Amino acid sequence: MDQVVLRNVTKRFTTKTLGDIVAVDNFNLSVHEGECFSFLGPSGCGKSTTLRMIAGFEDLSEGEIELCGRPVSVKSKNLYVPPEERGLGMVFQAFAVWPHMNVFENVAFPLRIQGMNKMDVNKKVAEALKHTSLTGLEKVYPGDLSGGQQQRIALARAIVTQPKVMLLDEPLSNLDPKLRESMRFEIKELQAKFNFTIIFVTHDQSEAMAISDRMMVCDMGKIMQIDTPENLYNKPVNRFVHSFLGESTFLNVSVRDGKVFADGDAEQALNLAIPPEAAERMVVATRPNAIELTGGEDGYVTHVAKRIFLTDRTEYLIPVGSQTLKVQTPHRVSFSEGEKCCVKLVNPMWYPAEDEAAEKERARRQTI
Repeated sequence: MDQVVLRNVTKRFTTKTLGDIVAVDNFNLSVHEGECFSFLGPSGCGKSTTLRMIAGFEDLSEGEIELCGRPVSVKSKNLYVPPEERGLGMVFQAFAVWPHMNVFENVAFPLRIQGMNKMDVNKKVAEALKHTSLTGLEKVYPGDLSGGQQQRIALARAIVTQPKVMLLDEPLSNLDPKLRESMRFEIKELQAKFNFTIIFVTHDQSEAMAISDRMMVCDMGKIMQIDTPENLYNKPVNRFVHSFLGESTFLNVSVRDGKVFADGDAEQALNLAIPPEAAERMVVATRPNAIELTGGEDGYVTHVAKRIFLTDRTEYLIPVGSQTLKVQTPHRVSFSEGEKCCVKLVNPMWYPAEDEAAEKERARRQTI
């Protein structure tokens, strides 16, 4: 069963400095029951606006939203169900815990709003605190707790009503890296225990890939690709998705007379199979750790411009024509700066040449 469905959802804003902006442009997606589905993209891409429309904090300009088979926003019918009636759990980036209430009262608050009796409130709060490792801290105030403990308060308050859908808006971005990593697993454990569906908004690619069943990558208000983390990483549909997920290295190339030449070198061709849809100007994309670096001449012959030793790999900057290719190898593959080498691109992706207009629009949206 699909628990969250968006059909032709669009949201427009008018700003004083930037004029009209289509923040969310005709989104269509379905989130399955029990799934962890992440919205991923840079600032200004539309991910948080979409989450706010699902939550009911923003109305739609066009389209409709269903939650658990029930329409909650239908613009054509002027149907709008307020946030408190949507039955959602929510956790925000800034924790949003009340400093004047102790841990127990913070978690009990949504149950008291529902008018639940005292015995049931005590039982449900105790269970929520147990599953978020807060038992024994009932009388402590948030100001006396760490950031991770405050985030657990927010999680406990969100799960205490046993929602079917949980909305998480950058919930880990204010935590230190080690705590962030442990909280990812805690969120997944909570999902397994309570069987809720998660919509997770983040700009952190590793965070999204670690916890997601599927992800949506969006850019400039448009959905770029929806797929599993593995497919998004290995089969990105365009240059933006390729660059946003994991490290990437790109070469601008020209296709002439059945050969591929890197910009800045009209003599030595790259040993690449040309796809049928290739235009005269293209971009070849690959992962730095997927490039073969050897000492022979089976590939593009060049040299090492810079060598950087890192904890788990060695990184090389290799001139290819007028461009620089980043290559990452295990430590056992070792070259010195200035040493002759040969690079071979293994199964690269091909994309249209760089769109400068898109880059300018992306930068403009990040100022909203």
